Amino acid sequence: MSIKSTLHKKELGASATRYAILFLLLFAWETAAHAGRIDPFYTSYPSEILSDLWQFAASGELAMHAAITIEEALWGLFYGTVFGVGCGVLFSQIRFLGNVISPIITAMAGIPQLTLSPLYILWFGFGLKSKVILAGMMVFFGVFGSTFNAIKNLDQRWIEASLLLGASPFQTLWLVVIPTCMPWIISAVRSGVGSCMVGAIMGEYMGASGGFGWMISFAASYFEIKRVLSCILVLLVFNRVLNWILNRLEKRLLLWRPETKLSIKTTE
Repeated sequence: MSIKSTLHKKELGASATRYAILFLLLFAWETAAHAGRIDPFYTSYPSEILSDLWQFAASGELAMHAAITIEEALWGLFYGTVFGVGCGVLFSQIRFLGNVISPIITAMAGIPQLTLSPLYILWFGFGLKSKVILAGMMVFFGVFGSTFNAIKNLDQRWIEASLLLGASPFQTLWLVVIPTCMPWIISAVRSGVGSCMVGAIMGEYMGASGGFGWMISFAASYFEIKRVLSCILVLLVFNRVLNWILNRLEKRLLLWRPETKLSIKTTE
């Protein structure tokens, strides 16, 4: 049996186990709610959530609110990633600029962006811009830090070998430095997927007329727990889809990197 076939079977086994555990937890939740062991007023239960989700989608509200939140989150992820990688590369190449600016960015990263969300609303209004800026800032600091530190701690021998082979500084940066640092950059972007969604939702909490943050706040104020959990379920699916896309992108970009086994066992 080939190694590829063995790995595929292990992945299928892991997926089957994962879904079995998820199904058992949902079944236990449903059973406990109907048996009165938990109060469905506070927790709802899976069948009620799915029923509400169907009504939510059939009414057209799901598509409307999802479009608002997803647009804010994706633009925030895009701008946060672009500026984070760009500033990380720029400041790592211009050493004086990095020494001046990077401590300032590090200090700003220590300020919780959620505490600044009222200011973003005040400065940029209740529309799309303030939510995108909040989501983008939550992504930016993580991506910048990973990119800057990855390049800064890159093995100097890679750069020396590239220059000895006749590569220009730009070719060395584009073909050696950035690909070598790509695992750390993608890891930061993966964390940014959750951060951009948090930023968009919190921005909608502070002030909006639509989006999942607004809907969750509205539903919670009327104790509509099933609607709150319906929104959370959609956000979980969206987060999972984005991570799936990143996994595929990572495999394409990092074909040169062998995957490390999680087991510490050694074969004799």
